[in-house]
Amino acid sequence: MKKYDLHIHSSYSSDGLIDPKKIIKIAVKSNLDGIAITDHNTIKGGLKAKSYETKDFEVIVGSEIMTDQGEVIGLFLSEEIRSKNLTDVMYEIKAQNGIIVIPHPFDEMRRSALHPSDEFAHLIGCIEGFNSRCIFQKYNDRAIEYGKNHDLPLIAGSDAHFRNEIGNAGIIIECEDLREAIIKNKVEIFGKRSILVNHVFTKGLKKWRKLRYG
Repeated sequence: MKKYDLHIHSSYSSDGLIDPKKIIKIAVKSNLDGIAITDHNTIKGGLKAKSYETKDFEVIVGSEIMTDQGEVIGLFLSEEIRSKNLTDVMYEIKAQNGIIVIPHPFDEMRRSALHPSDEFAHLIGCIEGFNSRCIFQKYNDRAIEYGKNHDLPLIAGSDAHFRNEIGNAGIIIECEDLREAIIKNKVEIFGKRSILVNHVFTKGLKKWRKLRYG
């Protein structure tokens, strides 16, 4: 049995604080077997974390890309995603043999959330069925319902920006190959919601960085 948190932001995100090496140390202490670093619009944090990977701890390089219709995560990336058009972004992810994830879909508290239609389902690799930063569980429930209705694999992640969030959500797999487990939907999701103060800190951090760096 292995546990992974598949949605973590490092200091390479504008609203993240933690160095990739530190994230791995925290994740190991949290009894995780691997993580995905999914910084906003870059794979730099994931690549940095990958350099600290060991035979006992797996790092998946990812990115949470803001498209013209909302955010999409690419997992197992090797190159930066350059496009902003939703369809083009998805094709770029697929061209790298990556997995397309729709994070926190239907979350009405986030302007960045993508709300996939039924006609859109065939383009999706998997759905984030639990995101710790969804303030209301009903948004996670809608994501799970959409995934089940369209026979899509479900994954989960903490969406961690701070150390106390790492490992709050993720997946459990029984096989050795994470990619295969996701594609074949042989995963069990787990999670608990993040405390509200983390949302406040995130907004404050983004405003501070905008004022300082423009």
